[in-house]
Amino acid sequence: MEFAIVDIETTGGGPQTGGITEVAVLIHDGENIIEEYQTLINPLQAIPTYITGLTGIDNAMVRDEPTFQQVSEKLWELLDGRIFVAHNVNFDYSFLREAFLNHGLYFKAQKLCTVRLSRKAFPGLRSYSLGRLCESQRIPIEARHRAMGDARATAILFDRIIKQDFQVVNQALKKNKGQAFLPPNFPIYRFKEIPESCGVYYMLDENGKTIYVGKAINIRERFKNHFSGELLPHLKQKLKAEVVDLKWALTGTEFMALLFEALEIKRLWPKYNSALKIPKRMFGLYHYEDNSGYGRLQVSKPNKFFKPLESFFSMEEATAFIKEGIQAYGLCPKLCGLRKVNCGENDPMGCDGACHYSEAPKSYNQRLNAFLIKIKESQKEILIRLNGRKEGELACCVFERGMLSKFGYVSASLSDEEALSELAVVNLLPETYYILRQFIHRLSPEQIMVLDGQRA
Repeated sequence: MEFAIVDIETTGGGPQTGGITEVAVLIHDGENIIEEYQTLINPLQAIPTYITGLTGIDNAMVRDEPTFQQVSEKLWELLDGRIFVAHNVNFDYSFLREAFLNHGLYFKAQKLCTVRLSRKAFPGLRSYSLGRLCESQRIPIEARHRAMGDARATAILFDRIIKQDFQVVNQALKKNKGQAFLPPNFPIYRFKEIPESCGVYYMLDENGKTIYVGKAINIRERFKNHFSGELLPHLKQKLKAEVVDLKWALTGTEFMALLFEALEIKRLWPKYNSALKIPKRMFGLYHYEDNSGYGRLQVSKPNKFFKPLESFFSMEEATAFIKEGIQAYGLCPKLCGLRKVNCGENDPMGCDGACHYSEAPKSYNQRLNAFLIKIKESQKEILIRLNGRKEGELACCVFERGMLSKFGYVSASLSDEEALSELAVVNLLPETYYILRQFIHRLSPEQIMVLDGQRA
């Protein structure tokens, strides 16, 4: 049984987009290193400056070096038929497999990860990064973040593991291949504890910090899919290298999971939740009275000191809403903030002369107030009741202006008034408006109650 201990340096990115800049392979026969190979590789793409800062490999160094195609025959000879060993093995393996595939070669090998082996051989360490492991085991690294320097350190580490207890390696080779997707620092016993239920989950790094929040109907299956699928390979590799633990909170229903996920991402701002972290820009509709006594409408960005009559997610949406009010109630486009000049005669949008002061404020304001009353009626809070996480429990959500304002889990025996008093108040998030719109048609009339204002 022979092992190929491998380390590569790359241009960054994922296997499909990044290139290999250096590779080192050491052949171990179970007792000793019997062969070594190292070469720089021209990746046929630019090396980012931050990668050069990390590895010391720049564009000039690889300009006259062989391409992967030129060294592929030698690498195949070294790797074929041997067990592929590396620290965070899936990173090196995926890059080499993709590079071989690009040149018509399908590479497949048994894999061993020295991170996972080290967790068995040296339990209880705070970190299993190559640097920290070598420090704790007093293994020198001659050139950190260079292929041969890291490969030699990995080889010494592997040699120490295999001679200390070969069963650690033997068990890893025999391990069920269905578990090979797991991140190297994520223990199998922890995976088995993950519930196959609906809820929100939190991926944690070695410092216990949340780096990703997600929701799932089946948390265990969703966690597995993060690392076994082909989608977002670059994110998959980053998460796989960093995640060491998982926390979760059951929610009972997908609707509650979506809402809670949005709240938790905004609360924790995990570094890998880039999409939902982008703030949604909102616009508010405000009413005021000018010095001449005419009621006016204005759309602007939200103001923490004033509550808008209505909220919108784009200026186009706000404009369309106001135009409907103008046509329905005979309002003045200028006083509603849609134009800066006075309305002309026979204006297609209609105006009875308020902007010319030919219509009295009292007359105009009566029609405007009718529009405002209609808006307020449409803004009443609603209470949504759903199944809870267990029997005898309800999930309750209150939405204000279409956005979640209160939520929680209560006993099914409580009255609506009692349930409302136990709900937690949350900040209004635009994302919850979209979630409500997505699910509102799935709810039965019995699950939705319009609050009368006295209980809101």
